[in-house]
Amino acid sequence: MTTQTYTSAYERRLKMVQDVLTDQAQLDGKAAQDLAVHVLRALDHIPERVR
Repeated sequence: MTTQTYTSAYERRLKMVQDVLTDQAQLDGKAAQDLAVHVLRALDHIPERVR
């Protein structure tokens, strides 16, 4: 039996930003994750019509 775990849209977005930061900015996993949280928080506060 296969167990599936639910991954929220936020978690998928967080992982995508974290991967970019890890690859492009050469940050380690924890630093990239911390920065990704701040990036997503900032993006989420931009009004939809501006994005």
